[in-house]
Amino acid sequence: MEKIITFAVPCYNSAEYMDHCVETLLAGGEDIEIVLVDDGSTKDDTPAICDRYAERYPGIVKVIHQPNGGHGEGVNQGLRNASGLYYKVVDSDDWLDTQALQKVLNQLRTFAKLPEPVDLLVCNYVYEHVEDNTQKVMRYTNVFPEERVFTWKDIGRFRPSQYLLMHSVIYRTQLLRDCGLELPKHTFYVDNIFVYQPLPFVKTLYYMDLDLYRYFIGRADQSVNEQVMVKRVDQQVRVTRLMIEAHDLNRVREKLPRLGRYMFNYLAMMMTISSIFLIIDGSPEALGKKTQLWEYLRTVDQRIYHKMKYRSLPAVSNIPGYQGRKLSVKLYRVARRIYKFN
Repeated sequence: MEKIITFAVPCYNSAEYMDHCVETLLAGGEDIEIVLVDDGSTKDDTPAICDRYAERYPGIVKVIHQPNGGHGEGVNQGLRNASGLYYKVVDSDDWLDTQALQKVLNQLRTFAKLPEPVDLLVCNYVYEHVEDNTQKVMRYTNVFPEERVFTWKDIGRFRPSQYLLMHSVIYRTQLLRDCGLELPKHTFYVDNIFVYQPLPFVKTLYYMDLDLYRYFIGRADQSVNEQVMVKRVDQQVRVTRLMIEAHDLNRVREKLPRLGRYMFNYLAMMMTISSIFLIIDGSPEALGKKTQLWEYLRTVDQRIYHKMKYRSLPAVSNIPGYQGRKLSVKLYRVARRIYKFN
């Protein structure tokens, strides 16, 4: 029997916190599938914990043990082995609100009865900030109609700090396969590709104003920690280049103007983040990589390059000179404090 949804949980040395994640998913009952992908864990009991869940819940939990391939390969393996009509990734240190989950599952059951099930369900997510024990809800009531099927023609404007992230999306599984989604191995920040690449293939959407996903943020070793991001900036740049290659944004804007505008702004955000962390690194090599990234965008699409570099968000990361670079970093850190995005 096809499951309503597959939850993929990439696990890498996750023994300390993965139980909480999995237990919230199990609240979904027999209609769900959980694919635990043990990504070559060697430092703790993650493999044994995965096997224990598979033994206790054989009709719900699958386990895949693979050589270490990174978060993206965990997502890929989950998708390859998913039997659910819908697919959602839940990181092993995050969790779902169980009451919101029941409402989401009821809606997905309704979609399953349609001749053409909805392509994308969007819910809110909540930043759970460990360093000060605060929460910040990211919702989309200003962007999407609520509780009805709609298309990209019906969406409003996203605010500058408002994006669809892996935490907020539930894609129809076959759509992800049909669009050829394959995330790179051994690369952080691939969740941006996961959300961005499938968007032009989405025909129908549905939004529920529910705080479903709880995003745990603030650990010192987390991939979005600033010092960690500087060390991994090459991976951030790699993801940004893959996003540049993913779609002709001019063509998307011709067919779906509102989606094209959003995707332009998303890519602009990625260009800004890559540029800022190369500036924070500050070495001549890093500054050279920043120039190379912008030159790469120019070779792919000069129109997008000029508009993005001089007339949109990334302009703050292209202020000339040493003092300009200092100002760019200062503006980024002010924005980070205000919006608390990492």
